[in-house]
Amino acid sequence: MLPFRKLNTQCFFFFLLKPWQNPRFQSTKPATKIVGKTTVKEAQAALLEYLHSTRSLNFLDADNMCRNSPSFLQDLLAKTHSHTPHVDTKRSISRYLRYHPINEFEPFFESAGLSPSEYTPLLPRHMIYLNDDVLLMENHHALCNYGVPRTKMGRVFKLAPQVFGYEPGVLISKLREYENLGVSRKTLINVVASSPCVLVGAVDFNFVKVVEMLKGVNGKDCDWIGEHLLINKDCCNWKVMFQVLSLLSRVFNEKQWGDLITRHPGLIFEESGGCVLSLIDFLLKFGLSVNRVCVMLHEFPDIRVVKFLSNLRLCFLFLTEIEMEASEIGRILQSHCLVLGSFTMKRTITLLTNLNVGKKRLCRVVRDDPLVMKSWSLGRRIEPLVNSYLEFESKALKKEFMLRLGFEENSKAMDETIKLFRGKGAELQERLEFIVNAGLDYEVACKMIRDSPRILSQTTDRINMKIESLVNEGYSISDLETFPSFLSYSAQRVKLRFSMYNWLKQHGAAEEGLALSTIIACSEKAFEKLYVKRHPSGLQVWQDLKAQISSKV
Repeated sequence: MLPFRKLNTQCFFFFLLKPWQNPRFQSTKPATKIVGKTTVKEAQAALLEYLHSTRSLNFLDADNMCRNSPSFLQDLLAKTHSHTPHVDTKRSISRYLRYHPINEFEPFFESAGLSPSEYTPLLPRHMIYLNDDVLLMENHHALCNYGVPRTKMGRVFKLAPQVFGYEPGVLISKLREYENLGVSRKTLINVVASSPCVLVGAVDFNFVKVVEMLKGVNGKDCDWIGEHLLINKDCCNWKVMFQVLSLLSRVFNEKQWGDLITRHPGLIFEESGGCVLSLIDFLLKFGLSVNRVCVMLHEFPDIRVVKFLSNLRLCFLFLTEIEMEASEIGRILQSHCLVLGSFTMKRTITLLTNLNVGKKRLCRVVRDDPLVMKSWSLGRRIEPLVNSYLEFESKALKKEFMLRLGFEENSKAMDETIKLFRGKGAELQERLEFIVNAGLDYEVACKMIRDSPRILSQTTDRINMKIESLVNEGYSISDLETFPSFLSYSAQRVKLRFSMYNWLKQHGAAEEGLALSTIIACSEKAFEKLYVKRHPSGLQVWQDLKAQISSKV
């Protein structure tokens, strides 16, 4: 029994350890540390010796894998702990590789320009040695020998992996076909490294046509197009690009469209020219003539096409949200499209808040001077608009009205209450008189408004609707004196609460003569708990009434 007790004691103390002391809770992956240049060079030398001498990989492939796979080398150093002091890095890694074969595809893909997250889906399931994939290495060498840099092969693996499954000689024959159609070798090398889908399937004659059209643009060869193709995540759609070039060649002469492409290559390279087609379609829908669109393209600002189009759409959205008429929106976009596309607008709700203005006035301001929108772009500070004469007059009438209600002039209560009033100053007196004419004493009505100023933020029609609902339910107009905020609640809430209360009374679950505030003011949760649940069928009736009333609103 003694050994058993001893074992239990050991286990007990083992679990008493802190998480950072207990080996069960420690990470199996060594912490990443900064590695010196000398250590890296020794690690590269050890890996090169392994790949070339032991694994018999082509020297250029092995050298490229050692020099251009920093993440793999970092992991290898971490596994061998070779970056600790007084350790021979090369010897340590050589010993590790002797007994722990590596997945050679990892440094191979990384050295081609792919990150670990990009190449992980490309790793073969049942293969770790490069030489076992004969077709991949044969086609890889074919592209390298043709002139495609090893470090730029990543997009080929990512966008056209089927290229590395071709039978021997097929890939070179495709490249030769393009050369026979007039595409230079230098151009092919640049295009393959950036948009390798030209090597997939049959010859892409649209690509050949694009190269033919771009030849000699301002005295340049077509090898410059490769760097611009890199802005797209996917392969280039040469058919769309050919359509854009054909369109531009019809509306501009050769020198003009050559200058245009030189200044703004994004017109044809962003999304293969799809962005500029979307931009042209957007402008034509707002009534711009073809000639006006041509002028706009000729004067296009130094900004990406996709960003320009996004800015225009934001401006259109803003003008729509402030309820400007369609004809006015069209007029503004026609006359100021170049300016509106060169900056990014703030959100409409932000502008309405910061400018301290309503939609109608904002419409007037933009209609009078559309260029004012440029001062409302992202990154700019916005000051409230100066009040117009009509607004000053309306505010003066509100103050005058509040003084008659009994507020002290320039008091804090007056300033806070005036912000709650919606509508023009002249309308407040009209709404007060309507409440008085409904059967209330003038002084009582004034006290009601002082206690619940939001009452006058409604039109007389809405006030009348709620008063009629109150009277129809058997209450007196004088009940508003003790609960004036009744007029501030929505008609939907009032109808729903009264309907449920009447049903509960009919089924003996609620007493007669409940106060208005008891029925209307309490929260929905409290109303359900205190009244609806008094009857077994109450909740179901409550839900049915909700659905019925909301469908009519």
